[in-house]
Amino acid sequence: MKRMQLAILGVASATLLGLTGCTNGQLSNPEEKALIGATGGAIIGGIANGGKGAAIGAALGGVSGAAYGAYQDNQRQYYRDQYGRTYYIDKNGRAVYTD
Repeated sequence: MKRMQLAILGVASATLLGLTGCTNGQLSNPEEKALIGATGGAIIGGIANGGKGAAIGAALGGVSGAAYGAYQDNQRQYYRDQYGRTYYIDKNGRAVYTD
């Protein structure tokens, strides 16, 4: 039984790593983090408690992943240009001036 759980964990971990690499920027940060969180939660919940644990783990992982992704999106780093104006870089790489 223990060997089967380790095999499932190995395959699921490889799948999770594959999912993180295939997004290619097509998903927003909260969506990408929700996908990763839901997959990781389902894996851990499934190993710990079977099917019901997988469903609960996926739900909790998805919600917490989306919240973390949204938090990361809200973190802006501000800069000053040579004229003293304040700006930040948006998701598309453009400077957005605040004053």
